[in-house]
Amino acid sequence: MDKYTLGLVINIQKFTVHDGPGIRTEIFLKGCPLRCKWCSNPESMNLYPEVGVNNKCISCGHCLEVCERDALILKDHRVVAIDRDKCDHCMECTKVCPSGNLKAFGIWYSVNQLMKIIEADRAYYQKSGGGVTLSGGDPMVQWEFTLALLKECKKKRINTCVESELYCKTETLDKILPYTNMMIADIKHFDSDIHKQLTGAPNEIILKNIQHLIDCKVPLVLRIPVVPGYNDDEKNMRDTAKFISETLGNQIIQLQLLPFKPMGEDKYAALGKPYLMEDIKHIDKKIYLKANRKIAEIFEEYDVPVKMGADNLTSELVKSFMMHGFKSKREH
Repeated sequence: MDKYTLGLVINIQKFTVHDGPGIRTEIFLKGCPLRCKWCSNPESMNLYPEVGVNNKCISCGHCLEVCERDALILKDHRVVAIDRDKCDHCMECTKVCPSGNLKAFGIWYSVNQLMKIIEADRAYYQKSGGGVTLSGGDPMVQWEFTLALLKECKKKRINTCVESELYCKTETLDKILPYTNMMIADIKHFDSDIHKQLTGAPNEIILKNIQHLIDCKVPLVLRIPVVPGYNDDEKNMRDTAKFISETLGNQIIQLQLLPFKPMGEDKYAALGKPYLMEDIKHIDKKIYLKANRKIAEIFEEYDVPVKMGADNLTSELVKSFMMHGFKSKREH
């Protein structure tokens, strides 16, 4: 299997309006360099197909017939889990399961297969100013495939957006920049040591790449997933605001504050992984939304173009930024 021509995809969402302007087709690629404690998509982390178990077994036995590694764990004649040490990710069991108990997280697609799906909705892109968003996981993990797909979209004059953690080599990032119209990235915590505690990696490379995007005049949306008790303290938000204002010169399309949502617990269970957000999964929504509004006020003090949520990025706003957004350093 050639990783340069095939990409491992976990989901394809049509008619999405949250990750980029207009109506978009969003393609979620598998593989992520970070391990955020609050991640709601555990199936996106590893760069190989995985079997999820969904507590729907009807004891038909078809999966037992095709599993050559004896990786299926039974209880009362039902498949309830996978022995991850034995499983070789052949995914044959998911192909014969009639009940949906065994689900494949990760399917290989060619560029041509994805382009057929993308081009089917070209009319919606043209009317709304939309296009294609590559997300994940992180598309930079499969950067060769990401590059190939972006090149094909550019040939077809389809607007593209790449959503990345930016935990990658800058020279690798430079390979895709000529072929994408904009990018979305997170600042999960400004303090590198705390960032490493929360995500498994320090943030120096991420902040360097964010600054590089601004230097290259790449239209950029920044996001902060606001997680109560983890990164919502005033010092972190002020440090982040100063970075965006002073280092980046506020030359971003928008900063979006994303409220924490306790999602993905069922997928952790399906993959046999522990869910790490039990301590705050029942937090009162009214409390953290009120806290997020106070956080927004901090960024407003620094003239950062801040918004609550991710559903307010219009094609008109992006076009306006492209015309007027990048300013000389003298203007800051």
